[in-house]
Amino acid sequence: MYLGTKETGELSTIQEISNRYNISKNHLTKVVHELGRMGLVATVRGRGGGIRLNVRPDEINVGQLVRKTEDDFYLVECFREDGNQCIISSACRLKGALHEALAAYLAVLDKYTIADFLVNKEELAAILLDGPL
Repeated sequence: MYLGTKETGELSTIQEISNRYNISKNHLTKVVHELGRMGLVATVRGRGGGIRLNVRPDEINVGQLVRKTEDDFYLVECFREDGNQCIISSACRLKGALHEALAAYLAVLDKYTIADFLVNKEELAAILLDGPL
C-alpha cells in the first residue's frame, strides 16, 4: 500500500518504509525480495536507488498475493497430509469447519486488488508520507 501511494515510478527505500510502519528492516527486506522475485516490485540498486511497484495496483489481487506469499495454510496439524499426528483426525468435525473458514477468508480477499485499498490515496499519503516518524 505504501508504494501505491507514491507517484508512478517514484522510488522508496526499505528504511523509509520500515520507519513509517515501525516494522523490522530485516523482515521487510525479505518481503521486498519475495515481491521482487514475483515481479510485483522493481528494485533499483545504487546511490539514489530504491523500490517501486512494477505493476499497477489494480493488477495485484490480494487473495492471490496471500496465497503466493504465505508458506502454508495449516491452521491445525490435521491440515497436513504428511506428518499428521492428531489422534482424533479420523473422527474430527472441527477440521471441516476450519477448511470452510479458510476458504471463506481467501474468497473475501479474492474480491479485492491493492487498488481497492488506495481509494483514499491522498489521505493515506498524508499519513504515510508526510506524518511524523
